[in-house]
Amino acid sequence: MTGSTDLMDIRGLTVEFEGRYRFTRALHGIDITLKRGEALGIVGESGCGKSITWMAVLGLLGRNARVGGSARLEGREILGADDARLSEIRGGRIAMIFQDPSSSLNPLHKIGWQLGEALRLHQGLTGAAARREAERLIDRVGIANARQRLGEYPHEFSGGMNQRVMIAMALAGNPDLLVADEPTTALDATIQAQILDLLDDLRRERNMALVLISHDLGMVAEMTERVVVMYCGRIVEDSPTADLFDNPAHPYTRGLIDAIPSIDGPRQRLLAIPGSVPPPDRLPSGCTFVPRCAVAGPECLRAVPTMIAAGTDGRHRAACVKLGDILPPANARLPASVEITAELV
Repeated sequence: MTGSTDLMDIRGLTVEFEGRYRFTRALHGIDITLKRGEALGIVGESGCGKSITWMAVLGLLGRNARVGGSARLEGREILGADDARLSEIRGGRIAMIFQDPSSSLNPLHKIGWQLGEALRLHQGLTGAAARREAERLIDRVGIANARQRLGEYPHEFSGGMNQRVMIAMALAGNPDLLVADEPTTALDATIQAQILDLLDDLRRERNMALVLISHDLGMVAEMTERVVVMYCGRIVEDSPTADLFDNPAHPYTRGLIDAIPSIDGPRQRLLAIPGSVPPPDRLPSGCTFVPRCAVAGPECLRAVPTMIAAGTDGRHRAACVKLGDILPPANARLPASVEITAELV
C-alpha cells in the first residue's frame, strides 16, 4: 500500500514502440516510488530509458507507443488518463524540464506571452499580476533586465538562456514534482551552479519532489538523496546516494563510477565500459549487461535477474546474481585485450 508521504508510485511500467513489422519493448517493468520532497537521481547511458519513463507517465509519447503498468499520483491512477486530466497534471502537479529548449519554446511567441500562458493556466494569474510574477521568475533563474527580455522572442536568447526560460516556465505552476532532464546542459559552470542552487532551494521551500535525469554523476551526488541506475530499459540498482557512490553493488554502476576521471593522485588512463548499449530489439538473454560485464558467468545467462538487497537495511538493492563476488577495484586498469569502444556520455 502506498504510504501517506508517497507522491508518485510507478509499478510495472512498460513501453513498446511500433516498428515496421512488430512492437519492440523499450521499458521492461519499471518500479519507482517517490516521496514528497525527495530528490531522486536517474543515471545511465543514453538509450537506457531514463527520459522515456517520465514521458510515458505524462502521456507525452507518440501514437506508435504502447504503455502498460501503473502510475499513481497520490493514489490516483494517471496512466492512460484523458486529455483533460493530463492537462491538469502537466505543469500544475508534475512539470518537466526538457533537455532541448529549442524544441519546447514556441518561436512565434514572445517569452513573456509563453510564461504568462503558464501562469494563467496553473495559477490563474492575468494582467499586471502575471507580468510581475513572470518578471520575478525570470530574475530568479538569472536573466538580467527581466522586463525587457519578456518582450523578446526565443531566437534572441542564447541556448543557455532559453534553458533558463524553460526552468522558469516549469516553476510557474508551483508543481509538486519537477522532472529535470539534463537541466543544465547548455549552461556555463557559474550559471549551472546558480540553477542547481535554485532548484534545491525551491525543493526545500515547497517540499517539492525532484527527479534529476543526468549523465553528470557529480551533479547527481551533490543534488540527490537517492539514485536509480537504469540499463536497457530496466532498473539495475536503487540506493541512497551516499551508499551508491561508496559501495556500488552492480557491475554496471561500478563501471559508470570508474569512468569518472580523478582530479587528484597519479595520472591514470580513463576507464570506460567496453562495448555499447545493445539496441532494444537485440537484447541478449538473461542479464542484458553480460556482454560488457567483467564478472559475468554462465548463471547470468539463465534469466533476467531480479532486484535483491545489497545492504543490511534493505534500502540498497541491485539486480545481479553475483553480488557476493569481488568486483574489480575502482580505477583498476582494464586487460590489454579489452577494446574500449564506448564511454559514458
